[in-house]
Amino acid sequence: MLVSMLGLWSCHKDLDRFPTNDLTAEVVYKNIAGYQGVAAKAYGAFALTGSFGPGSTDLAGIDAGTSDFLRLWWKAQTLSTDEAVVAWNDPGIQDFHNMNWSSTNPMLNGLYNRCLYQISVVNEFLRESNPAKLSGRGITGNDATVVNLFRAELRFLRAFQYWVLMDLYGNPPFITEESVVGLASPPQIKRAELFTYIENELKAIEPELVNARANQYGRVDKAAAWALLSRLYLNANVYTGTPRFTDAIANSKKVIDAGYILLPNYALMFLADNNVANTEMILPIIYDGLKTQNFGGTTFLVHAQIQEGMTASQFGVNGGWSGIRATRALPDAFPDNSGATDRRAIFFRGNPIEISAVSAAATGWPSTKFKNVTRAGIAGSDPSGDFVDTDFPLFRFAEMHLNYAEAVLRGGTGGSTALALTYINALRQRAYRNTDGDFTSLSLDELLKERMREMHWEGLRRTDLIRYGHFTSGSFVWPWKGGIAGGTGVAAFRNLYPIPASDLSSNANLQQNPNY
Repeated sequence: MLVSMLGLWSCHKDLDRFPTNDLTAEVVYKNIAGYQGVAAKAYGAFALTGSFGPGSTDLAGIDAGTSDFLRLWWKAQTLSTDEAVVAWNDPGIQDFHNMNWSSTNPMLNGLYNRCLYQISVVNEFLRESNPAKLSGRGITGNDATVVNLFRAELRFLRAFQYWVLMDLYGNPPFITEESVVGLASPPQIKRAELFTYIENELKAIEPELVNARANQYGRVDKAAAWALLSRLYLNANVYTGTPRFTDAIANSKKVIDAGYILLPNYALMFLADNNVANTEMILPIIYDGLKTQNFGGTTFLVHAQIQEGMTASQFGVNGGWSGIRATRALPDAFPDNSGATDRRAIFFRGNPIEISAVSAAATGWPSTKFKNVTRAGIAGSDPSGDFVDTDFPLFRFAEMHLNYAEAVLRGGTGGSTALALTYINALRQRAYRNTDGDFTSLSLDELLKERMREMHWEGLRRTDLIRYGHFTSGSFVWPWKGGIAGGTGVAAFRNLYPIPASDLSSNANLQQNPNY
């Protein structure tokens, strides 16, 4: 290094020069287009991986075909629950059913690293878009307004990623745009403190965001902030030990009153053109069969549900992966699982409903709600049939109905049981296309079943079961829970996933979650 520095001095007389072959911040952020590009990267990181194709590896250190955010998050939130199993034997994947994961599980490590990567992308944007940086680069007027709006939106994306880390891992490392990069290991933040940080961030950016339903499709608005606050407060007792159901009611109601409308047909939410005239979508992860090609996301959800005996072309793709199926707990949540009454019971019924073995792909009913076909039955944009166009709902209107009702039943104030019943029956009237399925009263147990019927395979089930005290309990079991055909309880410490061993070994500030 010393020899190199002396050489540079002798050649150029000074070291105040930019690298000649690197994209420096001064190049990337020299104009508004540069800022827009990095903001797009922050959004796109939800749907893309750093490398492409099976066999290549991503920043998570695992097969790039499995390493996008949604595929990793979905597995951690769904395969560990009564909603699904998977037949494959990828390293670490059966740990979810067996509930015996360790701090070296590659799927959990990949998700952890993916979240921190996406946080780092936001932090870098925020460092480069403060008032001094904008002024020094001559970015003023409307261009500065555009950048400042992106700042608020990306702070939401960072808050969402911190919510994922808090929900799954409890006490992650904590970095913001104020952190000095590379000089010290990040500190660890306690779960309750992270809750407060996320809450304060969402409240701070709310006035800076575009009004509900007024932003470009796929971008954050005020309703997204309210929706995440609603979810945050509904689970506050888990995160902090202090219930916040009144706040959950208030923020759910803000979204409910913002003008969203339930789509008339439940199935429309999960089709290839669910970006068109979607009055229910609050915030999606956008997928495009030509522009976001990887084997995660909804490409994974569509292909992996297709089994032998199913026609792949009906799903707008070229074949199935014979992987994910529902445990019978999911179809059993419907009093009539034929789909003739409650149209949310969308299953392939050609298999035995009982799963004889997790590896037996021809047993168990796959949920078939995600499809790569439009409302007109036309396949998605990728002519090869590999990659799908279906957007994934991170937040949709129906969840706010469910959050409001549960928070009311759990004792929150500012709402009413009558209105809660109206909101839940609105979901059921859509599902039944009449009032035949209407409830006359509500209970928490029935609401948990309703959340499963309405939101299954949307990545929220683990969080719901933990809130209800069911995730590890021996009194609430499902097929293959704990690796046992009839299900079994496991130790309560598994309500949190472990901090990856690789990060513990490289960051002395981190402490492992108990019993790992």
